[in-house]
Amino acid sequence: MFVRHPDQPDWGTGQVQSNIGGKITVNFPDHGKVVFDGNRIELIPVLDPEN
Repeated sequence: MFVRHPDQPDWGTGQVQSNIGGKITVNFPDHGKVVFDGNRIELIPVLDPEN
C-alpha cells in the first residue's frame, strides 16, 4: 500500500512496511522510514503511486 502524509507533501509517496497495533511504519523514498501512530494521523492512500 502506498500513502502520503497530509502535512508533509514534500515527502512524496511512501510505501507502508507494517501496521502493528496501530503503529504504521512507512518508507518514504527521500525521507526514510517513519513510524506513525494511526490514532493521531490519517495517512492519505495513494491508488496509483506512479502519478
